[in-house]
Formats: sequence, structure tokens, C-alpha cells
Amino acid sequence: MHKITMLGTGLIGEAYTSALHGQRNRDQVQIAYSRSDDRARTFAAAWNIPEHTTDLRAAIEHPDTDVVVIGLPNHLHEEAVTLAAQVGKAVLCTKPLGRNAAEARRMLDAVEKAGVFHGYLEDLAYTPKTLKALRSVQNGAVGKVLWTRSRETHPGPHSDWFWDKAQSGGGAIIDLGCHCIEISRNFIGKAIKPLEVMCWAATQVHPIEAEDNAVGLVRYASGALGQFEVSWAFRGGMDLRDEVTGTEGTIWLNHWLRTGFEMFTATGETGYVAEKAEHPTGWLFPVGDESSALGMNAMFGDMLNALDAGQKPMEDFYDGYVVNAIIDAAYRSIASKQWEPVQLDVWRGADEIEASAHLTDYNADHYLIKQEKLADGRTKLILKEKVGGQVVQKVIEP
Repeated sequence: MHKITMLGTGLIGEAYTSALHGQRNRDQVQIAYSRSDDRARTFAAAWNIPEHTTDLRAAIEHPDTDVVVIGLPNHLHEEAVTLAAQVGKAVLCTKPLGRNAAEARRMLDAVEKAGVFHGYLEDLAYTPKTLKALRSVQNGAVGKVLWTRSRETHPGPHSDWFWDKAQSGGGAIIDLGCHCIEISRNFIGKAIKPLEVMCWAATQVHPIEAEDNAVGLVRYASGALGQFEVSWAFRGGMDLRDEVTGTEGTIWLNHWLRTGFEMFTATGETGYVAEKAEHPTGWLFPVGDESSALGMNAMFGDMLNALDAGQKPMEDFYDGYVVNAIIDAAYRSIASKQWEPVQLDVWRGADEIEASAHLTDYNADHYLIKQEKLADGRTKLILKEKVGGQVVQKVIEP
């Protein structure tokens, strides 16, 4: 059983506490920290948490807790991580780890120097569909991964600090792109180095300094391409989709809209519909179990089980650091309007990955380019000669 210090009582603090109290049951939040005394008191009462405080250090140093969960605004992550590391407690931090790679690197160094357990709370890498798809990819079901596409769009975040570039570190890319980038890293392979990024972004709708729309491409050493699409201006709720294309197959995932629960109401839904739902009438897309659908149950199960076993979780601070480095390159690309290298001071993956074309033997003399069944029942083969390189076709009668 773990007793937990919960830092933050906003939307993410609510979601984390719901997952922690609702899944394993034996783990409990002992103390909640908020910058607002009223909010801390209300939050503690709602979740049956014994203690609350507005003193960050006191919350982290609480004598009865052994795990610190950080659900604070981005600009407060480093301070909280540093304090947790200093007192030797396991620390789990929400995404993004830092506002930039330098900040993330300092946090990584702090926990590794202290020798404390650290987990990067990247919940969308843990959704049930993502975990199932990841197992299929790792088992070779789609062959070599060539391209991934990850999309997260919605009408914008809940709290004011997200919209302040100084506090958040950016806009839709730092908020949503971190999810998309890490999902792609899992599918492509974390040992494969991200090399460079091309990114477009703009502030198209909101009166803010940060971007509210962006599309980016991340090129990996294997030749794979990871594409992310993010928006704070999408209308119609929250759109979470992922795609994986490989040499032998394709996976499409839809996590939030069009997932099998659709309801039309003319009178209106009086209760809660789903995160980022914009209206209570018309076609609605409720979610049966948000904690599970967003990956939080599996995420905290992985984190705390790994802590119990003395093992590394699926996502740790090093992953958060790599994601921040990719995001930094994306922001540089927006300014330069060209491909920008991913600058990683620390790389713990493979040194070299073969990025050559995928070749399939047809026979001793030919590679197979394509095979298709014709309408008349015959089979057409497109072949390439191994010597000379000429492309030819062959039709096989049924």
C-alpha cells in the first residue's frame, strides 16, 4: 500500500485521484496540496483525503507519504520534483515533464542523482486500445513501422495558466503534442533515435501569444515518420485518434469520438457528458469510464506495480526529456521554416538503425513489389529484377 501526496487539485488532480482511489483501492491519497485553501479543503472532502495544505514543502515532506504525484502547472514541475528528490520519495509527474528540454534534463538529473523512482505520467500511451495495438506492433503484426499519425484536438484547456506561454512553455504543441509524440515513439520504438522535426504552427483563433494549431513531422533513424496534429480550436469535443502504418499492416484507433456510445437528445443531458464536450444537446458522445479510456488506470497500475517490484515503468523521466527535446526542435522549426535537428545531450537508445528499403524476395531473380487479385480471378505480380533493376509484371492464371 502506498500513501500519496497529491500536488494539484484541478482537472488533472481530480482525474489522478479518481484513478488511484478507484483501481487498486489499497493506495490512498493522504494529503492534497493546492495554492488555494478553499480548493484544497473542498478537494480533500470530496475524495475523503485526511489532510490538505497550501504549503508545498510540507505536502512533499509529509512523514506518512512515500509517493509524490505532481499535477501542477508546468512552471511548478521542477520545484516539486527537486523537493521530492531531496527527501528521497518516489515521484510521478504529469506531462509535459518540463517547459523545455533543459528543464526536463535538470529534473531527470535530480531524480537519478537521488536514486528515487520516477514515472512520467503520459496517460494516452496507456489507453486500452493503445496498449493492445502496441502489443500487436511489437509482435510484428504490421511489419516494420513506416509512419505514425497521432491527433489530439479540442476547444482548448480548462485553466488560465495553459494560455500563458511563460507558465506553460508554449501552446497546443507543449500541451497536446507531448501526448502525440510519445505515442508515436512507442509505436516506432523508443530505441530508435528521433533525428529532426519539421513543424508548422499558427495562432489562428485565440488572442494569445502561443500557437493554437500545429502540424509536425518527426523523422526517425529507422526511416519512420511520426506525424502529430494538435489544436485548441477544434469544435465538437475532443478528438483523439492514432494510426500506424507498417510494411505488413495498418492500425487505426479512435479513443474518444465515434467509439460506440452515441446519443441524441433534443431536451439536453443534465449531467456530465465527457471531457471537453461543448454542449448538452444534439448528438453527444458520452464515455463510459473516462479513467480507463484515457489510460489512467493502466498508467498508475504500471507505475505503482513497477515501484513495488523495483523495476522501471513503461514511461519515466527520460522519456519526458526526449519528448521535450523533440518539442524544442518543433518550436525551432516553426521559426526557421525548415527541418531542425533534435538535440539530445543524453541518448540511451540504439546507436545505428538500418533505414534501407524493405525488400521481399519473390524468387532467386526477383524482388516482389506488389501482388494483387484481378477481377477475372487472375493474380498480377509487380516484380523487380535483382540484377539490372528492371521492373516487370507477371500474371498468373487461376
